[in-house]
Amino acid sequence: MPLLEVKELRAAYGANEVLQGIDLQIEEGSITALLGANGAGKTTTLRALCQVMVKTAGSIQLGGTRIEGKSTEEIVRLGIAHVPDGRGTFQALTTEENLRLGAYLRRDKAAVAADFERIYSYFPRLKERRLQQAGTMSGGEQQMLAIGRALMLRPRLLLLDEPSFGLAPLVVRDIFEIMKRINQEEKVSILLVEQNAMLSLEVADSIYLLETGRIALHGTPRDIRDNDTVRRVYLGGA
Repeated sequence: MPLLEVKELRAAYGANEVLQGIDLQIEEGSITALLGANGAGKTTTLRALCQVMVKTAGSIQLGGTRIEGKSTEEIVRLGIAHVPDGRGTFQALTTEENLRLGAYLRRDKAAVAADFERIYSYFPRLKERRLQQAGTMSGGEQQMLAIGRALMLRPRLLLLDEPSFGLAPLVVRDIFEIMKRINQEEKVSILLVEQNAMLSLEVADSIYLLETGRIALHGTPRDIRDNDTVRRVYLGGA
Protein backbone atom coordinates (compact mmCIF):
# COMPACT_ATOMS: atom_id res chain seq x y z
CA MET A 1 0.00 0.00 0.00
CA PRO A 2 1.41 3.45 -0.89
CA LEU A 3 1.80 6.00 1.88
CA LEU A 4 -0.37 8.49 -0.02
CA GLU A 5 -2.92 7.60 -2.67
CA VAL A 6 -4.89 10.28 -4.49
CA LYS A 7 -7.74 9.51 -6.87
CA GLU A 8 -9.74 11.92 -9.02
CA LEU A 9 -8.63 14.91 -6.96
CA ARG A 10 -10.27 18.16 -7.96
CA ALA A 11 -9.55 21.54 -6.41
CA ALA A 12 -11.01 24.97 -6.96
CA TYR A 13 -10.77 28.53 -5.76
CA GLY A 14 -14.40 29.57 -5.80
CA ALA A 15 -15.74 28.83 -9.29
CA ASN A 16 -12.24 28.49 -10.77
CA GLU A 17 -11.35 24.78 -10.96
CA VAL A 18 -7.57 24.26 -11.07
CA LEU A 19 -7.17 20.50 -10.59
CA GLN A 20 -9.31 18.42 -12.92
CA GLY A 21 -9.23 14.95 -11.46
CA ILE A 22 -5.61 13.95 -10.83
CA ASP A 23 -4.33 10.59 -9.59
CA LEU A 24 -0.99 10.12 -7.85
CA GLN A 25 0.75 7.78 -5.43
CA ILE A 26 3.65 8.32 -3.06
CA GLU A 27 5.50 5.28 -1.82
CA GLU A 28 6.69 5.03 1.78
CA GLY A 29 10.20 6.45 2.15
CA SER A 30 10.34 7.92 -1.37
CA ILE A 31 10.94 11.35 -2.87
CA THR A 32 8.33 12.25 -5.47
CA ALA A 33 8.64 15.38 -7.60
CA LEU A 34 5.73 17.25 -9.15
CA LEU A 35 6.87 19.25 -12.18
CA GLY A 36 5.03 21.62 -14.47
CA ALA A 37 4.85 25.14 -15.82
CA ASN A 38 3.67 28.10 -13.77
CA GLY A 39 -0.09 27.88 -13.33
CA ALA A 40 -0.25 24.12 -13.92
CA GLY A 41 -1.62 23.49 -10.42
CA LYS A 42 1.42 22.34 -8.47
CA THR A 43 0.95 24.60 -5.44
CA THR A 44 -2.78 23.92 -5.53
CA THR A 45 -2.06 20.18 -5.30
CA LEU A 46 -0.12 20.65 -2.06
CA ARG A 47 -2.82 22.92 -0.66
CA ALA A 48 -5.50 20.39 -1.58
CA LEU A 49 -3.68 17.62 0.28
CA CYS A 50 -3.68 19.79 3.42
CA GLN A 51 -7.12 21.33 2.86
CA VAL A 52 -5.66 24.86 2.82
CA MET A 53 -7.49 27.66 0.96
CA VAL A 54 -9.11 25.39 -1.65
CA LYS A 55 -12.34 23.47 -2.08
CA THR A 56 -11.68 19.84 -3.01
CA ALA A 57 -13.39 16.70 -4.25
CA GLY A 58 -12.04 13.20 -4.76
CA SER A 59 -10.25 10.64 -2.59
CA ILE A 60 -7.08 11.17 -0.52
CA GLN A 61 -5.74 8.31 1.59
CA LEU A 62 -2.79 8.51 3.96
CA GLY A 63 -1.64 5.08 5.02
CA GLY A 64 -5.03 3.67 4.11
CA THR A 65 -6.98 6.31 6.06
CA ARG A 66 -9.27 8.65 4.14
CA ILE A 67 -8.33 12.24 4.97
CA GLU A 68 -10.31 14.31 2.49
CA GLY A 69 -12.75 16.52 4.34
CA LYS A 70 -10.69 16.57 7.53
CA SER A 71 -9.46 19.87 8.96
CA THR A 72 -5.90 21.04 8.33
CA GLU A 73 -5.05 20.45 11.99
CA GLU A 74 -6.33 16.88 11.84
CA ILE A 75 -4.25 16.25 8.70
CA VAL A 76 -1.16 17.61 10.44
CA ARG A 77 -1.81 15.32 13.41
CA LEU A 78 -1.97 12.36 11.02
CA GLY A 79 1.52 13.15 9.76
CA ILE A 80 1.56 15.61 6.84
CA ALA A 81 3.73 18.72 7.17
CA HIS A 82 3.63 21.50 4.58
CA VAL A 83 6.42 23.98 3.81
CA PRO A 84 4.62 26.55 1.62
CA ASP A 85 6.10 28.73 -1.09
CA GLY A 86 7.47 31.90 0.45
CA ARG A 87 8.68 29.83 3.45
CA GLY A 88 6.09 31.14 5.91
CA THR A 89 8.44 31.82 8.82
CA PHE A 90 7.24 34.06 11.64
CA GLN A 91 9.50 37.02 11.02
CA ALA A 92 9.32 38.63 14.48
CA LEU A 93 10.05 35.37 16.32
CA THR A 94 13.46 33.86 16.90
CA THR A 95 14.71 30.68 15.24
CA GLU A 96 14.08 28.73 18.44
CA GLU A 97 10.56 30.14 18.82
CA ASN A 98 9.75 29.23 15.21
CA LEU A 99 10.93 25.66 15.76
CA ARG A 100 8.96 25.38 18.98
CA LEU A 101 5.82 26.38 17.09
CA GLY A 102 6.44 23.43 14.79
CA ALA A 103 5.97 21.11 17.76
CA TYR A 104 2.83 22.81 19.10
CA LEU A 105 0.70 19.67 18.63
CA ARG A 106 3.14 17.41 20.47
CA ARG A 107 3.04 16.50 24.15
CA ASP A 108 6.25 14.43 24.34
CA LYS A 109 8.43 17.18 25.86
CA ALA A 110 11.58 15.11 26.23
CA ALA A 111 11.40 14.01 22.59
CA VAL A 112 10.74 17.60 21.48
CA ALA A 113 13.87 18.73 23.32
CA ALA A 114 15.87 15.99 21.61
CA ASP A 115 14.45 17.03 18.24
CA PHE A 116 15.91 20.52 18.61
CA GLU A 117 19.36 18.94 18.55
CA ARG A 118 18.31 16.68 15.67
CA ILE A 119 17.26 19.70 13.60
CA TYR A 120 20.41 21.59 14.54
CA SER A 121 22.50 18.63 13.37
CA TYR A 122 20.97 18.99 9.90
CA PHE A 123 21.12 22.78 9.95
CA PRO A 124 24.08 23.96 12.10
CA ARG A 125 23.47 27.56 11.05
CA LEU A 126 20.10 27.47 12.78
CA LYS A 127 21.81 26.61 16.05
CA GLU A 128 24.19 29.53 15.57
CA ARG A 129 21.17 31.79 15.03
CA ARG A 130 18.77 30.23 17.51
CA LEU A 131 18.18 33.55 19.32
CA GLN A 132 18.08 35.65 16.13
CA GLN A 133 14.83 37.00 14.70
CA ALA A 134 13.82 35.05 11.61
CA GLY A 135 13.17 38.22 9.63
CA THR A 136 16.81 39.24 9.87
CA MET A 137 18.14 35.96 8.47
CA SER A 138 19.13 35.27 4.86
CA GLY A 139 16.70 33.64 2.43
CA GLY A 140 18.57 30.34 2.61
CA GLU A 141 18.54 30.35 6.41
CA GLN A 142 14.82 31.09 6.42
CA GLN A 143 14.22 28.16 4.07
CA MET A 144 16.21 25.91 6.39
CA LEU A 145 14.14 27.19 9.29
CA ALA A 146 10.88 26.49 7.47
CA ILE A 147 11.96 22.90 6.76
CA GLY A 148 13.22 22.47 10.32
CA ARG A 149 9.95 23.72 11.76
CA ALA A 150 8.02 21.22 9.62
CA LEU A 151 10.29 18.40 10.79
CA MET A 152 9.51 19.27 14.42
CA LEU A 153 6.07 17.81 13.72
CA ARG A 154 7.72 14.41 13.13
CA PRO A 155 5.81 14.01 9.83
CA ARG A 156 5.39 10.89 7.75
CA LEU A 157 5.08 13.03 4.61
CA LEU A 158 6.78 16.37 3.97
CA LEU A 159 5.33 18.67 1.30
CA LEU A 160 7.90 21.13 -0.06
CA ASP A 161 6.80 23.97 -2.33
CA GLU A 162 9.61 25.56 -4.38
CA PRO A 163 12.40 25.24 -1.78
CA SER A 164 14.97 26.64 -4.23
CA PHE A 165 13.04 29.81 -5.10
CA GLY A 166 15.15 32.95 -4.89
CA LEU A 167 18.21 31.20 -3.46
CA ALA A 168 21.80 31.10 -4.67
CA PRO A 169 22.81 27.86 -6.45
CA LEU A 170 25.23 26.77 -3.71
CA VAL A 171 22.56 27.27 -1.03
CA VAL A 172 20.07 25.31 -3.13
CA ARG A 173 22.54 22.45 -3.48
CA ASP A 174 23.07 22.39 0.30
CA ILE A 175 19.34 22.30 0.99
CA PHE A 176 18.75 19.48 -1.48
CA GLU A 177 21.60 17.45 0.02
CA ILE A 178 20.06 17.88 3.48
CA MET A 179 16.66 16.95 2.08
CA LYS A 180 18.13 13.68 0.75
CA ARG A 181 19.70 12.96 4.15
CA ILE A 182 16.40 13.50 5.91
CA ASN A 183 14.69 11.15 3.49
CA GLN A 184 17.34 8.45 3.82
CA GLU A 185 18.09 8.69 7.53
CA GLU A 186 14.60 9.34 8.88
CA LYS A 187 12.54 7.67 6.14
CA VAL A 188 10.40 10.78 5.76
CA SER A 189 8.58 10.65 2.44
CA ILE A 190 8.74 13.88 0.43
CA LEU A 191 6.50 15.41 -2.20
CA LEU A 192 8.52 18.11 -3.91
CA VAL A 193 7.18 20.92 -6.09
CA GLU A 194 10.13 22.50 -7.85
CA GLN A 195 10.83 24.66 -10.90
CA ASN A 196 14.40 23.37 -11.11
CA ALA A 197 13.57 20.25 -13.10
CA MET A 198 17.15 19.06 -13.46
CA LEU A 199 17.75 19.13 -9.72
CA SER A 200 14.45 17.35 -9.11
CA LEU A 201 15.50 14.56 -11.45
CA GLU A 202 18.68 14.09 -9.41
CA VAL A 203 16.91 13.52 -6.09
CA ALA A 204 13.50 12.05 -6.94
CA ASP A 205 12.49 8.39 -7.19
CA SER A 206 9.30 9.20 -9.08
CA ILE A 207 8.17 12.13 -11.24
CA TYR A 208 4.72 13.46 -12.10
CA LEU A 209 4.32 16.07 -14.82
CA LEU A 210 1.30 18.33 -14.35
CA GLU A 211 -0.23 20.29 -17.23
CA THR A 212 -3.20 22.62 -16.73
CA GLY A 213 -4.64 20.67 -13.85
CA ARG A 214 -4.08 17.16 -15.22
CA ILE A 215 -1.32 14.59 -14.91
CA ALA A 216 0.33 14.46 -18.34
CA LEU A 217 3.07 11.96 -17.53
CA HIS A 218 4.30 9.77 -14.68
CA GLY A 219 7.52 7.81 -14.54
CA THR A 220 11.04 7.50 -13.20
CA PRO A 221 13.62 10.24 -13.71
CA ARG A 222 15.06 8.14 -16.54
CA ASP A 223 11.63 7.95 -18.22
CA ILE A 224 11.40 11.73 -18.09
CA ARG A 225 14.91 12.24 -19.44
CA ASP A 226 14.21 9.84 -22.32
CA ASN A 227 11.05 11.68 -23.38
CA ASP A 228 12.05 14.05 -26.20
CA THR A 229 9.14 16.45 -25.70
CA VAL A 230 9.64 16.73 -21.96
CA ARG A 231 13.38 17.14 -22.38
CA ARG A 232 12.90 19.95 -24.89
CA VAL A 233 10.19 21.82 -22.97
CA TYR A 234 11.21 21.34 -19.34
CA LEU A 235 14.89 20.42 -19.41
CA GLY A 236 16.14 22.90 -21.97
CA GLY A 237 16.99 20.18 -24.46
CA ALA A 238 19.43 18.56 -22.04
